[in-house]
Amino acid sequence: MTRASLDKNPREVAAMFDAVADRYDLTNDVLSMGQDRMWRRAVVRSVAAGPGDRVLDLAAGTGTSSQPFRQAGADVVACDFSLGMLRAGKRHDPSLWFVAGDALRLPFADATFDAVTISFGLRNVHDTEAALRELHRVTRPGGRVVVCEFSHPVWAPFRTVYVEYLMRALPPVARAVSSSPDAYVYLADSIRAWPDQAGLAVRMAAAGWTSIRWRNLTGGIVALHHAVR
Repeated sequence: MTRASLDKNPREVAAMFDAVADRYDLTNDVLSMGQDRMWRRAVVRSVAAGPGDRVLDLAAGTGTSSQPFRQAGADVVACDFSLGMLRAGKRHDPSLWFVAGDALRLPFADATFDAVTISFGLRNVHDTEAALRELHRVTRPGGRVVVCEFSHPVWAPFRTVYVEYLMRALPPVARAVSSSPDAYVYLADSIRAWPDQAGLAVRMAAAGWTSIRWRNLTGGIVALHHAVR
């Protein structure tokens, strides 16, 4: 497989992430020019997990995004449907709780978690609203969700520069550092096709989430959506 199409066939997308697993964190760091670290810190602050909280980190990949929740004293589950990502994560951090799971059929009971979060993964799910409903189902009443996802820069000139970077600069950079550069062409296309900040909020409301708000990061390249069950 060279590139997953935008119909987001689950097997193709899983295979794509399996292929990039070993160098995934490094590649993201290079392609985002280090911004991904700031974005993930913002997620941790927004989730605000404390000791004893049960947190689901969906699309956790190698578990890099899950570690801060554990450090805060929370019981965190790093869940992903890419076995390659989970294996790479388990090699790097054997003590983290990794679970293989499909966002559309999560292997957890109703109202299991105090907080659920997904970073840069919702865009790759075949049915966005179904995934948001699944996250709603496994969250306790009064619990919260934080979605961190690529979005639309709010300043038009910057948006133009950003799209040019995605289409022109990202592929050659990915070829230099990634174990599967074609996967990042798919990722660039999926970012362009993703709804804007208000559009994602509408989908979250349709899935049952309330008190939805968002905050733009790096000028809207990324948006952080927070909501309550």
